[in-house]
Amino acid sequence: MARRTPSGPPPPPVVQRLRIRYAKRGRLRFTSHRDFARAFERALRRAEIPMAYSAGFSPHPKISYVGAAPTGVASEAEYLEIGLARQADPDEIRAALDAALPDGLDILEIVPATAGSLADRMQAAHWRLELPGVDPDRLHDAVVSMLGTTELTVERLTKDGRREIDVRRALVSAKVRPEVVVGGRAILDVVVRQVTPAVRPDDILAALRIVADLAPEAPAVSVRVAQGSLDETGAVSDPLTPDRPPARTTP
Repeated sequence: MARRTPSGPPPPPVVQRLRIRYAKRGRLRFTSHRDFARAFERALRRAEIPMAYSAGFSPHPKISYVGAAPTGVASEAEYLEIGLARQADPDEIRAALDAALPDGLDILEIVPATAGSLADRMQAAHWRLELPGVDPDRLHDAVVSMLGTTELTVERLTKDGRREIDVRRALVSAKVRPEVVVGGRAILDVVVRQVTPAVRPDDILAALRIVADLAPEAPAVSVRVAQGSLDETGAVSDPLTPDRPPARTTP
């Protein structure tokens, strides 16, 4: 049997790529990646974004998702890239998409893509963990114990069964904020390298239980503050920086 080919002309090519930073906030942090993808594609149609599409019998909009956060955690640093069939103003696209998405899924920034892969810049993530009912001094002692290990393995239940993950191998830094206790919550800032499988906030909490029998009185609140390249100081740098045009200067 001869192989069927789609009728009609091929879809227009990608003429512009845009890189997008968005946030998952409030109750929308419980949105799964699949649910977000559906909501985002609906927003693209509602906002009449001039998307480029793949060829074939089931064309799909040209969207590349990068390093989506786990379901249930908030994030100020989610990224994706879209391909457009015609040139468009990034600020106008940002406003239209943000208006078309529900509150809590917020478009923060859009810049034209330059050369190189956005995924290659995702070397590390910075997480803020808020632990209800945990004394900051006790958390500090637990963090010292955790950083003093050379290997710290936790178990994670996956769809393929239980998997062992070495948290210490990925851990770059962990610091308690001594001056901040919000609503009885100790605040822990953690930077982890991007490894496979990725070390998640729940893995950090499991590691604290192992080294110090420390656990919050209620579910911790986890927020991804940043993800991107890891600089020489151990800080996570903005992955969109190479894509932004230089600031204008006055003579």
